[in-house]
Amino acid sequence: LSGIAILVIALLGAIFDPVGYTARRTLITSVARESRFNVDKLNGLHEGLFGISWIAGPALGAWLIALLGATNSFWFAGVCFVIAALAIVALKISPTSEHEVPVSHTNKNDFLIGFRLIWQDKLIRSILIAVLIVAAIYLPTESVVLPTYYESLSQPTALGFVISVLAAGSAISAFGYSWLIKHMNGRTLMRFAFLGASLGTLAMAFLPPLPVMLTAAFVLGLSWGPFNPFMNSIIQRRIPEHEHGMVYGAQISVFYAAPPIGMVFTGLAVESFGVSNTYQILAWLMILTSILALLSKPLREKF
Repeated sequence: LSGIAILVIALLGAIFDPVGYTARRTLITSVARESRFNVDKLNGLHEGLFGISWIAGPALGAWLIALLGATNSFWFAGVCFVIAALAIVALKISPTSEHEVPVSHTNKNDFLIGFRLIWQDKLIRSILIAVLIVAAIYLPTESVVLPTYYESLSQPTALGFVISVLAAGSAISAFGYSWLIKHMNGRTLMRFAFLGASLGTLAMAFLPPLPVMLTAAFVLGLSWGPFNPFMNSIIQRRIPEHEHGMVYGAQISVFYAAPPIGMVFTGLAVESFGVSNTYQILAWLMILTSILALLSKPLREKF
């Protein structure tokens, strides 16, 4: 294939990726109900396995390229997509009348309804606004700042270790979400996630030696890991099931849009102020955002 063809195919894949991710999250409640599985545990498994894929995926891809070549590795990835699609087709979910979608919601305004539902719930609105800002601040550190830093040191392997350790910490705590939520309320878990991730980012922002960087990355991942399953649980408990898709769709669409904007400004900042200064500015902005979020009235109340 030509470069343009690959670009078009990649673009099509990126267009459908948020839709697929939204659909998978929407299915969690139904699958938990049909299988009589604890929904908190299923949320943790979903996000934990997603985190593991960030560790195992690149390693498996590198191994396949070395063994089969780049072109044949694409065929392997395609087969994996087909298997995943067949697994979803094989799901046996029998909707009952109480879970059917009202006629009033089967229209073109589902996207706007999702935003309205988020805005009407003060707790969900406060958390999502805070996380949107944190995502716009943090994600550029992984995609712009750290790669630039380790490229300047000619240490791509070190970057791989940092990202893998971060993902490992996130996966571990995501798998432990059902245990965590039994031993702490939502307010405490939010403090754990926001403050732990902020302090981990601040430690990494000083660009310490690799062992210290790996420790800070693990703390960051471990702190933030429970957040995604917790956010799923919040939406599942406070929003009717037939409206989950609209809420998840609005949430994920914004999250896909915000980080690229942060990446542009981060790239400009790196060129103007350098990697270290930019990283520290982002870390302090993340701490400020976390503190302001935790001081907001909805997050100060017990939930």
